[in-house]
Amino acid sequence: MSNYTAPIRDMQFVMRELAGLAEVGRLPGCEEVSEDLVDAILDEAGKFASGVLAPLNRTGDQQGASWENGNVHTAAGWKEAYKQFAEAGWTALACDPEYGGQGLPKLLSTAVMEMWKASNMAFSLCPMLTNGAIEALVLRGTDEQKALYLTRMVSGEWTGTMNLTEPQAGSDLAAVRTKAEPQGDGSYKIFGQKIFITYGDHDMTDNIVHLVLARLPDAPEGVKGISLFVVPKFMADADGTLGLRNDVHCVSIEHKLGIHASPTCVLAFGDKGGAVGYLVGEANRGLEYMFIMMNEARFAVGMEGLALSERAYQQALAYAKERIQGTELGVRGGPKVSIIHHPDIRRMLMSMKSQTEAMRALAYVVGAATDSAHLHPDEEVRKRSQAFVDLMIPVVKGWCTENSIEIASTGVQIHGGMGFIEETGAAQHFRDARITTIYEGTTAIQANDLIGRKLAREGGATAKTVVADIHVVLGELETKGGEAFAAIQRSLKGGTEALSTAIDYIVATYGSDIKSASVGAVPFLKLFGIVAGGWQMARAALAAQRLLDAGEGDSAFLSTKIITARFYADHVLSQAAGLGYAIVNGADGALALSEEQF
Repeated sequence: MSNYTAPIRDMQFVMRELAGLAEVGRLPGCEEVSEDLVDAILDEAGKFASGVLAPLNRTGDQQGASWENGNVHTAAGWKEAYKQFAEAGWTALACDPEYGGQGLPKLLSTAVMEMWKASNMAFSLCPMLTNGAIEALVLRGTDEQKALYLTRMVSGEWTGTMNLTEPQAGSDLAAVRTKAEPQGDGSYKIFGQKIFITYGDHDMTDNIVHLVLARLPDAPEGVKGISLFVVPKFMADADGTLGLRNDVHCVSIEHKLGIHASPTCVLAFGDKGGAVGYLVGEANRGLEYMFIMMNEARFAVGMEGLALSERAYQQALAYAKERIQGTELGVRGGPKVSIIHHPDIRRMLMSMKSQTEAMRALAYVVGAATDSAHLHPDEEVRKRSQAFVDLMIPVVKGWCTENSIEIASTGVQIHGGMGFIEETGAAQHFRDARITTIYEGTTAIQANDLIGRKLAREGGATAKTVVADIHVVLGELETKGGEAFAAIQRSLKGGTEALSTAIDYIVATYGSDIKSASVGAVPFLKLFGIVAGGWQMARAALAAQRLLDAGEGDSAFLSTKIITARFYADHVLSQAAGLGYAIVNGADGALALSEEQF
């Protein structure tokens, strides 16, 4: 089984040449974020990821989390690794300095997040959920809640969770039944059950801060009647001293296809008289507040897709270089060679490599836009950046995770029969990736959000701005000579035309025939991802050529960038036309059968 090495050189290239690291460093509050600081942080994060987290990935998968007498125990080495993680300050990287955070930009934390998820996805889920809970409390918590919880969560002393799903209420949160009964002293008693709660219980920290959706007695029906409550595992004094155990208990953990070392808990609230909770923000606005966590988590899950793709690619590449099998095609009587010499292995590796690099580029660009949306001094720039981020988060989440399943599967294929054997570890990446298209809203939920809230609601305005930005790149490509740039230009132009046609169709159809528009929602998300990824790959090729012309950088690395962009254009962007056709013409066949005809 291969080790993990953080792809720092590619991360640096994307951050500097595509995501605008220099521009981010000029934003208010980011003035000290120099290239030297970024490089130092990436280097240290890479060492921690490869040296501490990656070795636990395999053993954690084999051992898993365990539940005994109501308590959850993490796999061997987990507690020690988490302690190192927190003491090194990684939990505080992007958090507000007011609560002990380092206040570093989203662009940098995005790259570091990729390392945690690639080296050990199961481990990374704990700080991911904590960060979402921190964000919700920063924006909507009371002063008392912030004082008690935030510094301890930012430091890693305590962790956090988000509690949405119930046995009868999966994605349909209108069906939430957990109750919150006011006690007259500002507190509430919480009664109900939540399922699929990642790190809902564990032994890595002394306390866990649960954010829980529940209904007040006089709440209206549906999603408008949901409130958000903070429910700690242990009650605590104002100075953080822990007291009595709260009435929230893990009654079981799930036995899953993958991410075995991440405890997925069933939590019971109030079986012994009621769990004490405190209202976050205003009553009946809980779903709105939870979406603060949800958007953060959706982007982070998209990063899981990218990270697992990188890990699967690294392992497949190492195996392809080592595995001796057959002679090289066209070399009569030649010696046995490693399988990387075989054309189809090359094709599969290039498919993995090019899509992973496209996902990284798009995700980092969205991360940088988040910094601009929060920090840019010009209000109009902030608004445009936020609109772009809102549009692209479902694409990053849905496209990257769907790709990760295919890419991890390709990694298994490159291993051949050994890929199906758990001993090699290739299967773990495939198993771990499978949850990512379901986490924090399935691909269809992301796609419906994309075409409804992000496209139809504004008449496609932001999406058309993206198309206009792609046309600028198309113009740059036309000025370049050589077949590689001509091929990239042809495919990107065709993909952009398909995307524009699909945007127009959804905008025109959504209001009058929502079912027909929705049949094409997931294909549209995939089309948008492919074309947006192609846009970034084209920009990468142009940047690489500029550096080559200037005699700067590693010429072999930069030439590889251009070749990889060419492969993406020929093999991935070329799918755009078919997806565009299915979006515009695919509804009739999908909706024609009656239920009895299936």
